[in-house]
Amino acid sequence: MIVQALLIGILQGLTEFLPISSSAHLIVVPRMLGWDDPFLNSASFDVMLHAGTLVALLLYFWADLWRLLGAWLASLRDRRIGDDPDRRLAWLVLITTIPGALLGAGLESFFDTYFRDHLALVGVFLATGAAILWLAERVSRRDRDLSRMRPTDAVVIGGAQALALFPGISRSGITIAAGLFLGLEREAAARFSFLMGTPIIAGAAIWKARELVSAGIASADVAPLVIGMLGAIVAGLIAIRFLLAYLRGHSTTPFIAYRVIAAAAVFVFVLSR
Repeated sequence: MIVQALLIGILQGLTEFLPISSSAHLIVVPRMLGWDDPFLNSASFDVMLHAGTLVALLLYFWADLWRLLGAWLASLRDRRIGDDPDRRLAWLVLITTIPGALLGAGLESFFDTYFRDHLALVGVFLATGAAILWLAERVSRRDRDLSRMRPTDAVVIGGAQALALFPGISRSGITIAAGLFLGLEREAAARFSFLMGTPIIAGAAIWKARELVSAGIASADVAPLVIGMLGAIVAGLIAIRFLLAYLRGHSTTPFIAYRVIAAAAVFVFVLSR
């Protein structure tokens, strides 16, 4: 179980931030490999994976997040945003969390269980996400950075983030695509996706933690929990650094191609059962 926990943690860390869908991979890959340990599919393990990706975000963006938190608190104190770009960006990040938080709180249990028994739909969403990202690449002007974002942009990206509840769509994928549709540069779209992901992933971890508290943790499960979390942290840091550097000079085409191949693999797996 230790090795499986580590591999699933690494899988979570990579796919949470690369635009290829962590939820789809965590549903499909264990099924394909025959990993049916109930603990690795439990709410407790899921909480620790989310905590791992949250820690990765906090470690990588701690300076940005600390600065934005201070700017947000200052805007509340002064009751104004003014021309401060950090105050403005802090409020834009906050706006984006609202749609996903509302939808996630209401439908979390449905999304956590329904698609585990409907793998073909996961393949459909992987292909759909690929098509959305492909179209965004084709139509985007990519002539705006974060300083030129508007509140309406945050609303649109926040609404797009809510669609990531469907496994296969990908939170980072759909928000980067939304940013591209709005004319953001690729790196700017990815950076904003990661910044806005911090409160939404923190909220998801806290929301799911209620199940962990009620169920408790057996002593035999502590080691897999810690190993899975550490795997998610390290892989998450690598994925964040890689994607931001990669998107400075490259398109998302390799991820689009990967999603199409992954969707095909899901369909083959479903039909062969």
